[in-house]
Amino acid sequence: MLSSLPLRAKILHSLRQTLDDMGFVEVETPVRIAAPANELYIDAPPSPPLFLRASPELDMKKLLASGMDKIYQIGPCFRDGEKGQRHNPEFTMLEWYRANASYEDILNDVMTLVRAVAVSIHGHTTVSFGRNEIDVTEPWIILTVQEAYQRFAGWDPLEAFDADRFDMDMALKIEPNLPKERPCILKDYPAQAAALARLCPHDSRIAERWELYLGGIEICNAFGELTDVAEQRRRFEDVVRKRNAMGAQVYPLDEEFFTALEKLPPSGGAALGVDRLCMVVLGKENIAEVRMI
Repeated sequence: MLSSLPLRAKILHSLRQTLDDMGFVEVETPVRIAAPANELYIDAPPSPPLFLRASPELDMKKLLASGMDKIYQIGPCFRDGEKGQRHNPEFTMLEWYRANASYEDILNDVMTLVRAVAVSIHGHTTVSFGRNEIDVTEPWIILTVQEAYQRFAGWDPLEAFDADRFDMDMALKIEPNLPKERPCILKDYPAQAAALARLCPHDSRIAERWELYLGGIEICNAFGELTDVAEQRRRFEDVVRKRNAMGAQVYPLDEEFFTALEKLPPSGGAALGVDRLCMVVLGKENIAEVRMI
């Protein structure tokens, strides 16, 4: 782990420098919060009388709604019950948001960021991870979720969405079969699988969401951000009912966020796991090799 820390520092410097050069402003929001977003399988650790954030998303959207245009944050996030080779209860997240932008604009951002990081560490745009040589230059491979499930799992989640089957097949059939020689974008998720994303204007079955995989590892999750207050409240309340039924912790609804959402312009945003990016770029197999845990 110690030998990786100077290289990790270079990766963090590259991310910041690239975003700064693109006109983003670095911000900081609270780590202890009163109202984490209610998401079905994400648990925020308690820090009485508050919670440790699982993501800075809601607070960053408040900044967008207040008039900021292009913002990013690199900092600690926390999730209960996540521990393993690629997970840690505390991890480092990069989140960035653009006002008046689409999820396609955010895809262009992540392409720029990943290329810059690869060059900063290796001097070129190829990284070695496991048995894979990953060329991060364009073109990246882009698959729709519909295409991936039809090809690798034999069914169409847009036509007949089944949440349990969707999640199981994602882990056992989709992710293991995604291309690994180039970055792969899995794009246009079923509406039921994107709680904070807006729907595609041409097909209400589809949410404006994509995920980036490098060498088969999920690195980044992006949305065209939902700005419909009533719809966002309905989605959160639906998750509250489901978490209650599961016996899971239910978090207060963030009324300040709903108020801010009324002023949020059409926006795009992304969350990138810095530790996982470090793992892939540095060719490490365990998160413990790239951070102190």
